[in-house]
Amino acid sequence: MTQRDDFNALTTSATLADVARAAGVGESTASRVLRGKGAVSERTRAKVQAAADKLAYVPNRLAGNLASTGSNLVGIIIPSLTNIVFPDFLRGANQVLEAHGHQSVIAVSEYEAEREERLIASVLSWRPAGLILVGLDHTEGAKALLRASGTRLVEVYDTDGVGLDRLVGFSNRQAGAVAARHLIGRGYRRIGYVGHRIHLDIRAVKRFEGFEGALREAGLSVVAQEIGTGTSSVEAGREGLKRLLAQGIEIDACYFSNDDMALGGYFHCLSHGIQIPNQLAIFGHNGLDLARFAPQPLSSIRTPRAAMGEVAARMVLGQEQAKLIDIGFELLEGGTT
Repeated sequence: MTQRDDFNALTTSATLADVARAAGVGESTASRVLRGKGAVSERTRAKVQAAADKLAYVPNRLAGNLASTGSNLVGIIIPSLTNIVFPDFLRGANQVLEAHGHQSVIAVSEYEAEREERLIASVLSWRPAGLILVGLDHTEGAKALLRASGTRLVEVYDTDGVGLDRLVGFSNRQAGAVAARHLIGRGYRRIGYVGHRIHLDIRAVKRFEGFEGALREAGLSVVAQEIGTGTSSVEAGREGLKRLLAQGIEIDACYFSNDDMALGGYFHCLSHGIQIPNQLAIFGHNGLDLARFAPQPLSSIRTPRAAMGEVAARMVLGQEQAKLIDIGFELLEGGTT
């Protein structure tokens, strides 16, 4: 595990008074516009909304609660609940948060950047003690909200880039490269790839980039690929490998975007009499227990998801001084390569 502390702090959140001042109106007028209540002219409404957008203002839903001296809420926005890697992460984070008297508020973006931006605005309106996001790739609007909020932010699952505040995870590009070098070291040369909607899952994109980069270093390339348009699942992996093999291009190994997909490929091979790894080697990502306990344990990269959740929670509570912690990953050689 490595640490770094060179990120800039987030700035202070804009107030209703700031918006009113920028729009040249009174606070009561600005409040009516932003709450959507009361009669104001369209010109005034437009001025107030433009000022709010420029200042990345979000309303304070706790403003009227005089008994509240601070929030114990921590927002956590994840891409999916169907992928088991995120519940593992949430379990680790929640254990730490609850032990310190904090409650998580969980939202799901479904890998949609614009949806994530809306969720960020909604969570920030409750003035949480902190916010945890998956990945480093957000819309410009989301970044503006986060920078203006003054809320402690932790981004997780990715260290291939610069974070907005605090960051804990691992290099997806390095994970892809390690997978490629493992296959090359086992003597595989005609390697295919099966992935899920890679245009939305940026971390899967980075793994594939690292995988291809390591192949190029060895004078190789992916000889065939099949990338689906839906979310990752065992079914998608099974159908993806089926379509890949139907291309008629000879491969001796297949790299999958994650273990869900790789398990689907594994089942396809079992049902069609394809010997693993003699006829086709299979490699995944995440190191899921289900895949490790298969009759032939899946070769994969194990990511420390629960531990990452624990570290992220400590960071968002201010218990970790480092601004960046690389939590690393582990190669699982398995029995499918």
